[in-house]
Amino acid sequence: MSYDLAVWQGDVPSSDREAARVHNRLYDEYLDGDELFPVVSAIGEFLATLTGRWPDRDTGDDTPWASTPLSSGASGPYVYITLAWSSADAASSYVAQIANRFGLVCFDPQMKALRSG
Repeated sequence: MSYDLAVWQGDVPSSDREAARVHNRLYDEYLDGDELFPVVSAIGEFLATLTGRWPDRDTGDDTPWASTPLSSGASGPYVYITLAWSSADAASSYVAQIANRFGLVCFDPQMKALRSG
């Protein structure tokens, strides 16, 4: 079981409902096809910061990642991150903080809610 977060570069949606629409559109546009797009610099720097804390070479007890490499869920201005359920509380808070630091939007698809740092 995993806990997922979506992070993207763009304007902060005005509501959780609008964020869910944006997330669905971005997921369909950037991850649902056969081709991934080069990530924008803010997403690349965001991922580098996350993997600086927890390298994404493996999954297991010493990492919060449920799926690696993180870059496999990144395309253009969007990244979809899967966290191990057992570390989701602490790791999702950190992911949201780092997204906020880079001026990115962080969205929780399970709760259908925006996350802040």
